[in-house]
Amino acid sequence: MSQRDARSADVVPLREATRAWFLISLQTFGGPAGQIAVMQRTLVEEHRWIGQQRFLFALSYCTLLPGPEAQQLATYVGWLLNGVRGALVAGILFVLPGVVTLLALSALYVGYGETTLLEGLFLGLAGAVVAIVVQAVTRLSRKALRHPALVGLALASFVALSVFGVPFPVVVLAAGVLGWALGARLPGLGAAPPPLADDGPAPLIGDEALHTERPSTARSLRVLGLGLLLWAAPVAVAAALAGRDSVFVDQGLFFGGTAVVTFGGAYAVLAFVAQQAVNVYGWLAPGEMVRGLALAETTPGPLVMVVQFVAFVGAYRDPGALDPWLAAVLAALLTTWVTFVPCFVFILLGAPYVERLRGNRALRTALTGITAAVVGVIASLAVYFAVHTLFTDTVRVDRGPLALELPVPASLDPAAFAVTALGLLLVLGRGWPVLRTLGVCAVAGVVVHLLAG
Repeated sequence: MSQRDARSADVVPLREATRAWFLISLQTFGGPAGQIAVMQRTLVEEHRWIGQQRFLFALSYCTLLPGPEAQQLATYVGWLLNGVRGALVAGILFVLPGVVTLLALSALYVGYGETTLLEGLFLGLAGAVVAIVVQAVTRLSRKALRHPALVGLALASFVALSVFGVPFPVVVLAAGVLGWALGARLPGLGAAPPPLADDGPAPLIGDEALHTERPSTARSLRVLGLGLLLWAAPVAVAAALAGRDSVFVDQGLFFGGTAVVTFGGAYAVLAFVAQQAVNVYGWLAPGEMVRGLALAETTPGPLVMVVQFVAFVGAYRDPGALDPWLAAVLAALLTTWVTFVPCFVFILLGAPYVERLRGNRALRTALTGITAAVVGVIASLAVYFAVHTLFTDTVRVDRGPLALELPVPASLDPAAFAVTALGLLLVLGRGWPVLRTLGVCAVAGVVVHLLAG
């Protein structure tokens, strides 16, 4: 598409859209639900740039994809509004504040994480994170498990991950196939939920409008080729300069591979990331994954940004020939790059086709199965975090097909138990928002830690 054609395809001026995306990026706290709500309010209700049903259709496609659905939804709507330029602006701005903030928080953790004040702070944040993940399980289960077969699929996914150690990608793939198969036998299983509201008067992009950029094989090959090149280039450079066995290459390959199987959002993949980062690569201690998620919860942007914390800490402790701080920053930026480049490729490659394949039943039923499995995956994450937050010691059981981690009852931490109970009371009993709960639990953690000390 020529520059002139790209400009003529703008639904709103790019400068105006950029300003709106920047303001949205500063409000993207509270996980995907909160982030989607911010975009809904700004794009659908206030600016009237996109209709309600068109917004929900874009969201449905993004939930099918690996990666953070809210960031991909921003990229998709940016593409609808301003083509490729709009997709890049929306997607980059969506994550930029979180990248900068989490980089600073990771450095603070590495430099001062062992001080009494920060130990108490992380005690409170870890307890709040357990409560927040439990809340995510309850909310998603009410929405996703509309049939006994889906409840069974969620339970099977939980057992497969928590008891038998089945790899996360295998669980997701099996869930998609089973969802499709169940949909063939149960026609109403993958039915779309009723619309939340009418589109309202005169959105600039209504339900019937088609994007001017039509799909083609040549365009798809260009997007795919350039995307793969940009995705792989930093890892190749790291291998050439630091060697294949460097932490940069290990992290680039691991997180780059994880980026294409992170179905169901950050919560769904964190159990897999935690297991690999702690037990296989040794980048973190078990409790540190909970601390990283606590930091990611307090920053704007997708929660999957926690991988930046993992990379920062891991590279700081194994910097190779580089200064530890330089290695940590480079690893964090490399990991962020390989995590989010696929998100742009998925949208720019698939959106033109999806725009012309609305209402595909096979996609909906596969998504139904994946969503049900994600409930079980997030439940396994809640158990993992609870075990490593509430207990100081665990024992690994590997007997035959069993592969699970059990807490040592005598190692129960009363302070962590008290703060976690407070978090559960606030988010489940009182319905408090994420940031407010994190703040109160952080203060409670500091107080409890000081009193215990």
